[in-house]
Amino acid sequence: MKSDLHIHTYYSDGVFSPEKIVDTALDVGLEVIALTDHDNVLSYGVAKNHLKQLGKENKLEIIQGVEINTLYKNYEVHILGYFFNPENSDFKKLLKIQQEARVKQTEEIISLLSKKEGIKIKFEDIVKQVAEGGSIGRPHIAKAITTAGGTTSVIEAYAKYIHDDSPVYVPRKTVTPQDAVEIIYDAGGIPVIAHPHDLDIAESLIKELMNYGLRGIEAYHRKHSPACVEYFSSMAEDLGLVVTGGSDFHAPNIVNGQIILGKNFVPEWVYEKLIKEKKLIDMA
Repeated sequence: MKSDLHIHTYYSDGVFSPEKIVDTALDVGLEVIALTDHDNVLSYGVAKNHLKQLGKENKLEIIQGVEINTLYKNYEVHILGYFFNPENSDFKKLLKIQQEARVKQTEEIISLLSKKEGIKIKFEDIVKQVAEGGSIGRPHIAKAITTAGGTTSVIEAYAKYIHDDSPVYVPRKTVTPQDAVEIIYDAGGIPVIAHPHDLDIAESLIKELMNYGLRGIEAYHRKHSPACVEYFSSMAEDLGLVVTGGSDFHAPNIVNGQIILGKNFVPEWVYEKLIKEKKLIDMA
């Protein structure tokens, strides 16, 4: 089945509503999508309701997913989760911790921007950029800085203020990837390491995370070259892990106006293997 298993909405740092994602997925012929907003799962119910209202529930399967932002030895590691129970108490606690960390980081950066740079932005300027209950983060802070006249572009805001060496930047105190993997797995889900090409410690970390329940590697990703896809696919096979993939869609391509949802080639067998893995976890 034609799938895209890594999609963001405006409940985190995407620009489309869940409804717009569903409409676009149907338009481009996708059969399975996973909504994987950062540190929250609110878009899933909205998307499911919209699909039901369209009367096209048999045309598209929506998987409840999530992308948990974690820190490990100064590396930012993203852990994807699929098919988990969102009502699991530890999983709900995980999301609560993550959301509180986002708020604390944002408030501290706002304070430092005012004190050290004279840039005045309000917490509300950031919150209003996401849907109610959504995950605020660095892209929203950067946009607020630019809107307030602190920089001429979001890119400049990142270059000057949104990085570890900036005097106004405060790292987010998130959970570890080990915690995220274990909690997703214990909630009946399939934990997957996202876009591992970003990590030069990927192989050793993947092997360590397997001890906590890691079940997959996102080999197919828009940042991954064919050689990279082959490398991580082979690693997954050697380690007995499933392979996943998706566009990691956030917004249409600004340069040429293209919608890239579903454009990343993900073989049809990826979804089938994911379903089999979920059945194995449920039987364990």
